[in-house]
Amino acid sequence: MNLFVAHALVLLPCTMAFSLQAAFVGNASPAISSTSLKADLEAILFDCDGVLADTERDGHRPAFNQAFAENNLDLVWDVERYGVLLEVGGGKERMTAHWTEVGWPASIPQDQRAQKVKELHLRKTDIFMDLIDAGKIPLRPGVLRLVDEAIAAGVRLAVCSTSNEKAVSNLVSTLMGPERASKFQIFAGDMVKAKKPAPDVYNMAVDVMGLDKTKCVIVEDSHIGLGAAMAAGISCIVTKSSYTKNEDFTGADKIVDELGEFLESGVSLNTLTSLLKVEA
Repeated sequence: MNLFVAHALVLLPCTMAFSLQAAFVGNASPAISSTSLKADLEAILFDCDGVLADTERDGHRPAFNQAFAENNLDLVWDVERYGVLLEVGGGKERMTAHWTEVGWPASIPQDQRAQKVKELHLRKTDIFMDLIDAGKIPLRPGVLRLVDEAIAAGVRLAVCSTSNEKAVSNLVSTLMGPERASKFQIFAGDMVKAKKPAPDVYNMAVDVMGLDKTKCVIVEDSHIGLGAAMAAGISCIVTKSSYTKNEDFTGADKIVDELGEFLESGVSLNTLTSLLKVEA
């Protein structure tokens, strides 16, 4: 190899350098195939509840209980019971599963169940948003740091949640501020046919945003969310939350307790890039 090529290989990006080397040495293959190189991170797809904020225990649960009380329903979900119900994705589905198991209230006729569940969920969402507006549900450690790092690097952002779109959008805007919120696209459970662990919401985000799945990383906190990520074929890092810390996360690309407030010890763009799926 002559001196010009040697300098070019130093100055050019890796994939271009390999191509240039191959051009000068005839048909010889480069030592490292370009398909084995890590791709650039294109997008981070966040779950909402339990990932952005630990909302389930101290946000959604008390909001459900207040909605039940306002509708004269003799029902209070304690921390333990709500943890069991989190096995069901989606708030309306959660109420339906609970009453299907224990029996429906006599005050809700069979032909009015679906409508009543919808009304209760809408009221729960309003109560939940009031809690967010009141500053009672903070972001989890490291969320803003990672979001700011992504924005600075031009990495695209989305929230893909089973929750109501209105509630997710309000949480992002209120807790992160309108400038950061403008960088996010929101995909909610009611936009798709099947909720997590089905991959629908993640597949929708990929299709709408025109993403390459091999260049995306999903941030989840539950085995249900991990199942959706795996079904979508997208790399996934799990950040455990209060309700999910003892769940089985077999199949996750990385598991952490939290994203971490400090770049040196927390999850960074480099961390996520290292998880990208690459063709063999």
